[in-house]
Order: sequence, then C-alpha cells, then structure tokens
Amino acid sequence: MQIAVIGANGAIGRCVVTEALARGHRVTAVVRRPEEYQGLAISVERGDVLDPADVERVAAGRQALVSAVGGGDGPGRGRLVEPAAHALVAGLRRLADAAPRLLVVGSAGSLTTASGAPLWDDPAVTPRQFELMRAHGRALDYLRTVRDLDWTVLSPPRNLLPGERTGAYRSGTDDLVTTPDGRSALSLPDLAVAVVDELEHPAHHGERFTCAY
Repeated sequence: MQIAVIGANGAIGRCVVTEALARGHRVTAVVRRPEEYQGLAISVERGDVLDPADVERVAAGRQALVSAVGGGDGPGRGRLVEPAAHALVAGLRRLADAAPRLLVVGSAGSLTTASGAPLWDDPAVTPRQFELMRAHGRALDYLRTVRDLDWTVLSPPRNLLPGERTGAYRSGTDDLVTTPDGRSALSLPDLAVAVVDELEHPAHHGERFTCAY
C-alpha cells in the first residue's frame, strides 16, 4: 500500500513507519520540518495536521493515512488533538470517493476499566494526562459522527512502553485490555504491529479498537 504517516517524527509514528516499510509498503513520512527528519521512509513531505489543504495533498493517491499526532509534551498539548481530527476529516472530504482509509492513534483515557468508569476518572491520572485524554475523547466523539469516510481509532493500552517487537497482542473495542492481575501494557513496536495489521486486514470500520498483551 501507499501509506502516509502524519507525525512520523514521534515515537509512535517512527515505529509505524518502520513496521510498514518492513512489510513492503511504500511509506511517506509527513512532518512539519522535513529537514530535521532522520527516520526511515520512501519519501518525506512537509505537512501540518491542522491544515485541511495539507491533509488533502499528502493523502491524495494513497490507500491509507495514519495520524500518530499525540499533542506533544508541552503545556496545552491537548489543544492540538481535537482540531486535528476536524482537519483530517475536512481534508479527506475534499478527495471524496478517492479518500484513503484514515487510522488515528488515540488515547486510552476513554476506555472503560474494571470499575465501569473511564480510565481518565482514575485518581492516579495526573492533570496533564487528563487534559490529553479528554482531548482524544472529544476527537473520538467527533469521528463517531463521521459517516462518509472510512476511519478507525486505535486506543493504546494504559502503559505504552519502549521494548521489543513480539508481534503478539490481544485486542478489544471499548474496554481496557488487561492481564488477570490488571496490567495493561504494550510496547511501541507492537502497537505499530497492530496499526499495520489493521491496515492490511481491516476489521474496525468506523469504530475504535484497543490492544494490549
């Protein structure tokens, strides 16, 4: 497939690019500053996830568009996430029937825990984590109103960690995937495996799914 990855400079984006390339796909890394990009890719393009015209341009002629934009690490980082969802949809709508599939890497915050409450209600969640989780939640709520595009949101587990690629994970939909002792974790490379698996074998059209060990 021809795949464009927005946010390819981030930890998740880099892993998605690496995994997709290893499987023989043609991957374009979309970043704000191409001159600073040091990862792998077939090509590198400048693009702003908040600009629908940029989204349209980088998505044209491709079969999949992955957004791995998490909002950065600075204050107010959640302010990027919800507007990005709107811009992604606006840009893809310009392509009409030629729009590629959209896969957005979201957050674990809105996943339901064993208590029946969303993860963002956990007292251990910090205010900064809460801000970003709720922003991703609002973005997911918006995408759930979109009926004219083929979209999927992948919510990571509670703990997304550096580690090795095993190629193994368990998946779910709206409930946090945990081990019997309550642990919810996955390595970054294995999250990328789940992303590319979904692109190659679509199973979650117009919905959110999640995964963990």
